[in-house]
Amino acid sequence: MKIIAEIGWNHMGDMALAESMIQSASSSGANIVKFQYWDPSLLAPGEWDNDGRREIYNKAALNEEKIKLLIGLCNEHKCEFLISVFGTVGAQLIYDIGQSKVKIPSHETTNHQLIEFCSNNFDEIYFSAGASTKNEVESAVEILEKGDCNYLLMHCVSAYPCKEDSINLSRIEWLKQFNGSVGFSDHTQSTVVPALAVMLGADVIEKHFTTNHNLPGRDNKFALEPDDFT
Repeated sequence: MKIIAEIGWNHMGDMALAESMIQSASSSGANIVKFQYWDPSLLAPGEWDNDGRREIYNKAALNEEKIKLLIGLCNEHKCEFLISVFGTVGAQLIYDIGQSKVKIPSHETTNHQLIEFCSNNFDEIYFSAGASTKNEVESAVEILEKGDCNYLLMHCVSAYPCKEDSINLSRIEWLKQFNGSVGFSDHTQSTVVPALAVMLGADVIEKHFTTNHNLPGRDNKFALEPDDFT
């Protein structure tokens, strides 16, 4: 059983805070700690330019130097490093750094160019099947099957937070037909829902993690603190 602590961008660019979160997540039982990579310069103009989100994206963005620091901190605190990539530019960077594992997040599940690149360049892919129709998942799996990677489909409902009555755990059974090993990326605040997912066959559980709900940033508000994560 693998337990992923999704720190994502809860660190808001503060590497000292990121280290504290890594240490706390590892102590709380996570054997994988996950972050997110995007390049804000590639973000198209949109409503985020007027509501403050672009400033947040700029502040929380990681670069190669910070990613290498986070990898070293994960090694120091005895947990695996994992990162979600948005687009092939990010995937190329993570590959060039020497990482063999990567996660494709929900909103990239129809990015066939990214899926093909990752399937041919990484040893292991965590593929979030949230925000996707069945046909979109099937198309992505076709690409993954042609690649050289091992892949794990992760059931996910892309709501932040997600209500417990919307979690649709029965989809785990459907995902298992593609690849026997299935994971669950859980955005509820429940500690019971992921246990039910394990009963249905999930081998990997991912939960958003923070050290303090009062930290700035949307995800810090619904992520689990150390005691609940444990």
